[in-house]
Amino acid sequence: MCVICGCGSTEPTVEEVGVAGTTAHVHQHADGTTHSHAHDRGGSEMHEHGHEHAHVHSHGHEHEHEHEHEHEHEHGDVQGHDHGHRHEPEPVSSHRHDLQVPGREAKIIALEAAVLGKNQALAERNRGWLAGRGVLALNLMSSPGAGKTTLLERTIGDLRGQVDIAVVEGDQATSNDAERIRATGARAVQVNTGTGCHLEADMIRRALELLEPRAGSLLIVENVGNLVCPALFDLGEQARVVIFSVTEGEDKPLKYPHMFSTADVLLLSKIDLLPHLRVDLDAMIDNARTINPKLEVYPVSAYTGEGLDAWYAWIRRALAGAVVAN
Repeated sequence: MCVICGCGSTEPTVEEVGVAGTTAHVHQHADGTTHSHAHDRGGSEMHEHGHEHAHVHSHGHEHEHEHEHEHEHEHGDVQGHDHGHRHEPEPVSSHRHDLQVPGREAKIIALEAAVLGKNQALAERNRGWLAGRGVLALNLMSSPGAGKTTLLERTIGDLRGQVDIAVVEGDQATSNDAERIRATGARAVQVNTGTGCHLEADMIRRALELLEPRAGSLLIVENVGNLVCPALFDLGEQARVVIFSVTEGEDKPLKYPHMFSTADVLLLSKIDLLPHLRVDLDAMIDNARTINPKLEVYPVSAYTGEGLDAWYAWIRRALAGAVVAN
């Protein structure tokens, strides 16, 4: 579980979409261990030791928590895990700061630093791997419904034959977006985070192992729709792109400053809807640049194509920089 926001109690999966006959999965367990396997279309599973069996996991874990009142019980979850627990019946949130317990707040801060520190180390490894191949990686972030996938489909279509693009799709569930990207002809890997609200560097590492982006290509990571937590986790990207729909209101940059302060590019999407909205585009841009004066802003419409040439020109400049750096 992520101690930063309390998400991620289920196992994330990394799935390569569209490989004939098989689907690859990587599971990460709560104790940090991982295992990989491939499924055929019939749903069986082939491991490295060469035999097939049904995809069923059963884990026994013993947990002991220190509380004044203890009781024991056993239960099974939907994954087929059986756990023996000792704990107080009162549920405890990972975000609870109990100032009555000496040292508790310090322990939580230490845990947060450890989680972010481990992620940062993995992100730097990803960045080095990508830089060594001259691959430009963009972390595409937004709230749900801002138009990330639609803009991505349009970008891939318009740059087909000019830029080699591979995509990592991040969602809590389904491979819908990866299937949409695959329909454009681009290679895609789906990362399902379960209850997680953001992608992390280790998920990207495993996705890169499946994608193997070509030298000099563009890798776009479509993060989980969320204006908070994705901004906290470096994935190893070279640049961050925030998509902000004109339907979301002028004050979003002020309400979610960390997301905008860490971004390199802001794409103001759905500008074709402006005639139908009571919204001030200049106020949106001013608020975003109040948070981040260096932000490059491009108002765009994936529907009409307005403004996309400026966005594509930025991609070409960034790609050229990645290749030169290599």
